[in-house]
Amino acid sequence: MLTDRASNSSASTAAPPHVEFSTEGDRATITLSGAWTTRNVRRVDERMREIGRDKSFSSILIDLSGVELLDTAGTWLIERLRTKLEGAGKQVTIEGQSESWGSLFEAVREAANTPDDTVPVARPGLLIRFLATIGGTVYAFGGDFVKSMHILGATVRGAQMKGSRRGSIRPAAIVHQIDSMGIGAVPVVVLMSTIIGAIIAQQGAFQLRYFGAEIFVVDLVGILVLREIGVLLTAIMIAGRSGSAITAEIGSMKMREETDALTVIGLNPVGVLVFPRLVALVISLPLLTIIADFAALAGAMAITWAYSGITPDAFIQRLRDAIDLSSYLAGLIKAPFMALIIGVMASVEGMKVGGSAESLGQRVTASVVKSIFVVIVVDGIFAIFYASINF
Repeated sequence: MLTDRASNSSASTAAPPHVEFSTEGDRATITLSGAWTTRNVRRVDERMREIGRDKSFSSILIDLSGVELLDTAGTWLIERLRTKLEGAGKQVTIEGQSESWGSLFEAVREAANTPDDTVPVARPGLLIRFLATIGGTVYAFGGDFVKSMHILGATVRGAQMKGSRRGSIRPAAIVHQIDSMGIGAVPVVVLMSTIIGAIIAQQGAFQLRYFGAEIFVVDLVGILVLREIGVLLTAIMIAGRSGSAITAEIGSMKMREETDALTVIGLNPVGVLVFPRLVALVISLPLLTIIADFAALAGAMAITWAYSGITPDAFIQRLRDAIDLSSYLAGLIKAPFMALIIGVMASVEGMKVGGSAESLGQRVTASVVKSIFVVIVVDGIFAIFYASINF
């Protein structure tokens, strides 16, 4: 904001700022002239500070009649001097002020008198912060639950198409997601499951050897893998691999406002982006669980043959006696529920991404951590439920 006394005045033709200071008894006079603009006021800044430190007078007159140009920087310099002198108990009078400068002086004065919001406040105690963290987490969980139900409801309803084409499904998108999330995850699932099955078999055989009951390692591996480890390990790997990918994909689209574009053309972003991924996860995770079960049993079979001398024929025969159909179904039934949890939570975190790369990274991390945590909790709930119905 730049104001002057004449419409033909300009910063290029105006004289530089000048300060004349004179005293008469206990009364002082400051005569200001020239262009008091951002480009020039540094020349008189130190002189204005010296006058503010002078204690040889009790009243002062600031004459602005010679000022040709004035902007916010010059006004602030004058107001700073006035405030300092009045704070020291001196009487300050300003004359020669143009009417057009009134609003400029008022704005600078108001900004100078605005309280500082950055004043530090006393931190609450450790107990208060701990309880506040718990309360905030619970409150955030409630919000995430509501968003999860919204996403799940929109997906089940099939709201990804326009009103005139409600209920339409795009098989190509679902097949693409199955290829990405299911087939692409087979190598890592097979590798990890084989290693975990081998480790369980080796440790079990090592401990049972002291009791002469190494053959029971087959029972241990069969029941543990089919009921718990197979589906749980697969769900954790899918949460880290596919869940993070879902959050990153949806989050990046939200950052580029592609989700807003879908809304503008009459499509539900939740249905368009989440529906194929959720269906693909529900189909892929049970199939990956079956593959993981076979891979873990194969790894256990190889280790027991090499470590304990249990041949594959004996392993398979003992496995038939140790497990039944319920052991196999107990793990397989969990898979669709875990797939829904991973897909919905990953989508919720993706929809919460802001406009920065830091926000995207935080949401991806939160997606993986929350998905794994809830998957483990749900697995424990299933275990308690199975035990209560003797399944």
